[in-house]
Amino acid sequence: QVQLVESGGGLVQAGGSLRLSCAASGRTFSSYFMGWFRQGPGKERKFVAAINGNGTTRYYVDSVKGRFTNSRDNAKKTVYLQMNSLKPEDTAVYYCAAASGWAHSNQNDYAYWGQGTQVTVSS
Repeated sequence: QVQLVESGGGLVQAGGSLRLSCAASGRTFSSYFMGWFRQGPGKERKFVAAINGNGTTRYYVDSVKGRFTNSRDNAKKTVYLQMNSLKPEDTAVYYCAAASGWAHSNQNDYAYWGQGTQVTVSS
């Protein structure tokens, strides 16, 4: 069982930065594939980024490549999403999720989810 708690969301102006954190419980954090998803107002939840257990493989949706960086600290059982050059269209509730096996952008691969953190980017 894994419990996930996101933090770091907030209100920022366009062009600004935020770093989201996702703290996990459980003894085998390093074995989990971790993903980030977001749900904008009136929209479906969509994939943003994912990282494998040892941090050597990372995936990003095209719209955030070059702006967002996904990383993890297994000693701290925490995954991060550094978001730079934020745009109003990045406004969403951001969720982290954990998968016990390989995962990518398919939400069904992720068994554990955090409660989400709101990111609002003003123009």
